[in-house]
Amino acid sequence: MHVTSADGTTVAYDKSGSGPAVVLVQGGFSDRTHPIWAGLAAALSEEFTVYNYDRRGRGDSGDSESYEVEREIEDLAAVIEAAGGSAAVFGGSSGGALALRAAAAGLPITKLAVYEPPFIIDDSRAPIAEDFREQLATLVAEGKRGEVVERFMVEAAEVPAEMVGPMRESPYWEGMKAVAHTLVYEAAVCGPGNRLPVEDLEKVEAPTLALAGGNSGAWMQSAGKAVAQAVPNAEFTVLDGHGHDIAPEALAPPLAAYFRD
Repeated sequence: MHVTSADGTTVAYDKSGSGPAVVLVQGGFSDRTHPIWAGLAAALSEEFTVYNYDRRGRGDSGDSESYEVEREIEDLAAVIEAAGGSAAVFGGSSGGALALRAAAAGLPITKLAVYEPPFIIDDSRAPIAEDFREQLATLVAEGKRGEVVERFMVEAAEVPAEMVGPMRESPYWEGMKAVAHTLVYEAAVCGPGNRLPVEDLEKVEAPTLALAGGNSGAWMQSAGKAVAQAVPNAEFTVLDGHGHDIAPEALAPPLAAYFRD
């Protein structure tokens, strides 16, 4: 299924289940067919109508020549409109950062849940360059898509540099290179230096659940706590025994319980 965003970009989505509407917002490298997101959609479909969409520039969605975060907020607004005009929203990783910015912009989000939005609020991890977005955009323009993926994996996702070589030899590398340009979008969504956008978060009116995995880095748990402290009506929960790539069967129950109440 498709909707058209405000700038004319086509946004593809799958609709499944029945019940109150829930929209899923993916993070980096993912589209609606990714096993985590497809699995989460299937699990939540048991009691919700789930809208699992491809963010612009990936999957079956279109794109535009220039990018601004506002365009992605409009994409999410178009999916929510297709869902009936309001919906609960879940965003994972940088998708969580996008969902928070969308809620701050006033989208009709009834409840919001985010898992490990990658904001950096202390020195528990290495900083990200203030001009990281610009650096990645330059590499994309130069056609150095593999270098974009490597830089993002090492500098943003904290993948050890020695693991990049084996990743380049994996069957997944070409697919990662294919969406390298969208990593510029992720950097834009997270903002310069991945700083916590406190002024934006204070505008969020939707009840919000910030989640983090107990096996994730301390900085991700700190980010979740900070989000819950900045959003007026929010709570923070740690899911023990899980990391950043949490399995859908572990994530679906707390999300269902939150969206159900």
